[in-house]
Amino acid sequence: MRLLLFLFFLILLSWQVVVADTVKIEFTADDSYSIEVADIGVGDTIEWLPKNEGHNVEFLAGPNMEALPGKSDLNVRYAITFDLPGVYLYQCTPHGNMGMLGLIVVGNNFDNLGNIEEVELSRVAKSVLQRLIRVAKSNK
Repeated sequence: MRLLLFLFFLILLSWQVVVADTVKIEFTADDSYSIEVADIGVGDTIEWLPKNEGHNVEFLAGPNMEALPGKSDLNVRYAITFDLPGVYLYQCTPHGNMGMLGLIVVGNNFDNLGNIEEVELSRVAKSVLQRLIRVAKSNK
């Protein structure tokens, strides 16, 4: 019986609980996201909140585009859990050309950054993307 108790406590002590975080990003009245560059861990969730109307989330690039859901509807709460490390680029469909972009770095992994930089964007959006990449790299 003591052996069973000893093994139970040994397993209990070695058991690691992993708690995922949820980052909340709002659609702002300034046609931007409240957090433009999110650094999260693998298994964390991003939740977009429609605090201002006329916005959504549409992914333009990521480590595996087939694994990403389609664009969200306008003015709805939207949440995604990120299980694959890498860089993700998204936009608000109606305001992407004006630079309403967001960048997510999962697991501090920049392996697919070249693909992000290759995405075709308007001149304004490309400028915003370059700024977001600088911010992301400075957070390393």
